[in-house]
Formats: sequence, structure tokens, C-alpha cells
Amino acid sequence: MIEPVRIGVLGCASIAWRRMLPAMSEVPEIEVIAVASRDLSKAESFAARFDCAAVPGYERLLEREDVDAVYLPLPAGLRADWVRRALDAGKHVFGEKPLTTSARAAAELVELAREKRLLLRENFMFLHHGQHAAVRELVRDGKIGELRSFTAVFGIPPREPGDIRYQPELGGGALLDVGVYPLRAAQFFLPGELAVLGAALREDSGVDVAGSVLLGAERGVTAQLGFGFEHHYRNTYELWGSSGRITLDRVFTPPAEMAPVIRIETGGGVEEIPLPPDDQFRNSATAFALDVSSGADIDAPGAAGAVHSGEDTVRLAALVDSVRRTAQTTA
Repeated sequence: MIEPVRIGVLGCASIAWRRMLPAMSEVPEIEVIAVASRDLSKAESFAARFDCAAVPGYERLLEREDVDAVYLPLPAGLRADWVRRALDAGKHVFGEKPLTTSARAAAELVELAREKRLLLRENFMFLHHGQHAAVRELVRDGKIGELRSFTAVFGIPPREPGDIRYQPELGGGALLDVGVYPLRAAQFFLPGELAVLGAALREDSGVDVAGSVLLGAERGVTAQLGFGFEHHYRNTYELWGSSGRITLDRVFTPPAEMAPVIRIETGGGVEEIPLPPDDQFRNSATAFALDVSSGADIDAPGAAGAVHSGEDTVRLAALVDSVRRTAQTTA
């Protein structure tokens, strides 16, 4: 039996409280050692719930010798700096997405992790749900003929005023928060490198609150993506081929107890394929721990079969930068 990876948490974000720390608590390969916050009372609340130490300040946690790796759910605008500090402190890093707000920063951090031989994973949890591998296999098997286009959307209702998503200095905006999901899904399904053919962003109070992107891939395949903070809650995708189409709902945020259903429409009718429930939060945490324990390389599949490498992090950040450069912006 392998020793559990000892994890420290930098920041008391909602995603840590609601999702990732409860999942980590169920993973035998992980031991949550400590939670750090600049507000000690917040850290103490987390520590009481998850049976770990409360640490005043992020630097103090990085100094701890009983921490092998850090989980980093800080706001997007703060992540690059603290990922760098964690790597410099000799810690493996499991960072929430997006890992950085620019391709340049992403490339620098990935190179630093390579130099130090540390694992750096960007936590795209949805990639660890079995439904997406099942869909990709159906496409590869020719279930809908030749793939022609991919469509994906992720929209959520407006947040409360003052939410960090509306604060540009913290890396706010819909593109970095919900827009990266359809972009990463397009990379998962479409062949080769993707090019931004067109984009539109709508801004309000200094951040983008909605957007659309048109991507081009090899063999003339395209992707149409939509995202935003001013929508009825929805996240879904469709793969449209020469002889059919596949649709799937709740693609980015399926509850662990939900049994997904893949819907396939062809000339022969409609087929629905039920899948078993899957817990993407627990799966992503387990994969990180197993890859740390096995000494997995940042750019190669590890013991758990990494689905998001360092190179994927850089490619996605470059795609986000390209969307920003290309986009027509309206208020």
C-alpha cells in the first residue's frame, strides 16, 4: 500500500469547501494536512470540518515539511504567483483552472515544473468523468460518420455584486471562469491544433460577461462555443457528423449521483445509451495523488492516465489569448 500524498490547501475558496476537500477526504491516497488563509478564522473553519491544521498565511504552509503537494483554489489572477512559489518550495501543485491568465505565464510555470521534476496539474475535473471518453469512443468508431462540427455551451445566471468573477484584478470574467470549459472540450474532441476564426465578447464593469467563439480544426471541422454569466443555467455539447449526431447534457457539472445518457440520432432513429454515475471530483483528486506517488512526468500519462498534461495547459492558455486578441468587444 502506498503512503498517502500529504496535501496542503492554499486558500479557502468555495470550490474547496463544497467539492474538492469533501472528495479528497474520501480518497485513501490523500491526507489533507493543513489549510492556509490570510484570515485565520476561515482556515479554522475548514480545519474543523476536514480534520486538519489551520495555518495563518500561505507562506507558512509552503514552509511545512509535512506537506508534499498543494491544492491551489485561489482566484485566477493570483494563481500564477502562488503556483511559482509552491514549485520553488519543492511542492507538487494541483491548481484550479485556469492555472494562469496568460499563455506566457503558463509556459513559464510548466517549464519550471519540468526543471524541478515536480508534478503540475490543472484541475479540469470534467475530463475525469467517464462520459466523455465514452462519447469520444463512439465518434472514433464512426457512430455518426465523419465528424463535421462540435458545439458546446456553458452559461450560468448572474452572480451577486462583488463576486470575484466581476473583479478584473483577480482574473474575473466569463472567458476564464466558464468559457475555458467549452474551449477545453473542443481540444478534447477535435483533431490537431485549433485556430480562432472569430470571437465576440460582451463586457460590463471591466470584465467580459458573455462570449462566443468559432474555432477551426483539421479537415475543415469547426467548433461553435458559447458562455456567459447572464444566462439560464446550461452546459451541454453536440457532435454533428456526416450521418448522425451525439448530444449530452450536464457535461461539465454532473452530480456524482447522476446517470448520464448519451443521445445518438441517425437516419435509423434515436438511440439512448445510459451510463453509470461517476464522481469527477473524486476521480480528479485520485488521479493527481496516484500520479504524484508514481513519479509521473508533467507531460506524460501517469499511474491514473493523466488527461491534462503540462502541454495541454500551455495550449489552452494560448487559445484563450487568441480569443482575446480576435474578439470584437461590445458593452
